[in-house]
Amino acid sequence: MLLRLLLAALLGLGLAVPIERPQSKKVEESPPEAPDTGLYYDRYLREVIDALETDGHFREKLQAANAEDIKSGKLSKELDFVSHHVRTKLDELKRQEVSRLRMLIKAKMDATMEDNVQMDHLALLKQFEHLNSQNQHTFEAQDLEMLIQAATKDLENYDAARHEEFKRYEMMKEHERREYLKSLDEEKRQAEEARYEEMKKKHKEHPKVNVPGSRDQLKEVWEETDGLDPSDFNPKTFFKLHDTNSDGVLDEQELEALFTKELEKVYDPKNEEDDMVEMEEERLRMREHVMKNVDTNHDRLVTLEEFLKSTERKEFGETAGWETVDETQLYTEEELRVFEEELTAREAELAQRAEKLQRDHADLQQKQLELDAQKKELQQAVLQMEQRKLQKEAPPSGPKGELKFQAQAPHGSSEDTVVQPESEVQEPAPAGEEGQKLKETNEIQPVPQHVPEQ
Repeated sequence: MLLRLLLAALLGLGLAVPIERPQSKKVEESPPEAPDTGLYYDRYLREVIDALETDGHFREKLQAANAEDIKSGKLSKELDFVSHHVRTKLDELKRQEVSRLRMLIKAKMDATMEDNVQMDHLALLKQFEHLNSQNQHTFEAQDLEMLIQAATKDLENYDAARHEEFKRYEMMKEHERREYLKSLDEEKRQAEEARYEEMKKKHKEHPKVNVPGSRDQLKEVWEETDGLDPSDFNPKTFFKLHDTNSDGVLDEQELEALFTKELEKVYDPKNEEDDMVEMEEERLRMREHVMKNVDTNHDRLVTLEEFLKSTERKEFGETAGWETVDETQLYTEEELRVFEEELTAREAELAQRAEKLQRDHADLQQKQLELDAQKKELQQAVLQMEQRKLQKEAPPSGPKGELKFQAQAPHGSSEDTVVQPESEVQEPAPAGEEGQKLKETNEIQPVPQHVPEQ
């Protein structure tokens, strides 16, 4: 796999997985996945190399290149000859990575800044050295060169960062242990301290741990893992047996697999006194020890020539045991004190943030109650308006609530009132004799009824 080849040949960082060599006939297996580099852009690195793997020309050039060609940027120039569909895929991967970085920046700024603050994304993107932030849309040769250079530099510092992380882990363990003892009464505290000392003593009761890379250590692997006669030990044969991908070098993953037997002497996941985090730190220390003594050109790879030369040195015959993590002073009391002060300050800051969040939550709840009250008042006002409207539209009623109606003659009946035109409305009759005569003269005769013909 191209990804594993590039990471092994250039970056050389692997989180080891114990390899048990089968005694029976070997079954053909697919190449193991390249380990997680631990870089924050690990996924982007893998996806870029996976895309390049699909191009035959680039894959051929990579297999023929050495570590210096890759580091110097010589290989990056081959990107101009990569097929169009691969370049399109690389462009898409870069745009996705830029988008991801923008989201990371925004999340960080949201956690540390006030609202309504303008962010200069272009300026902030410049802090990321694994891509060209000036061109955020297409993947160019400069992007590949920057990606490789950034990964190389970051991985050189990665081991130191892991050691520092482990140191803080150990200080936190001790801090929590001491805090727990403070919470106990005198009798229980003494019992807990006695139990702690007993566990430490039990952890140290293990067989001798051989120095990594020494004759004794390699011969033990030769005998117990490879199932071969220790008297027939041959360094060249040993190298070829453990060059599991047959690329002519032992990368860091292959080296760490050699230490499994030594680690099993000290650490057992079933034992309470054995810390598996310490085991991984032990594995890292063993690998660094071998690399320091064997990897003469410091390319994080061990060639056959380097390996054979290491077997000729005096250190190869070293028989003294290996000093494990628990036998090494990782920090001083002063460092622990400073760590605890930083921890206390950070806890106080978190407490202040939590208190502020609680106040904000209470304010929001109060505002919600006020809004609910206003909503209820508005609903009641609307209901009252609707009731008043209905009361105005209701017909009149009597004292007992009965409805009152004005009598009207049936439509089209003979008793319909004849409405006189305004010009025919008669003036009031004058009083006296003249009025009487006028009344007799203007007396309205009844309207004759129409009788239908028989």
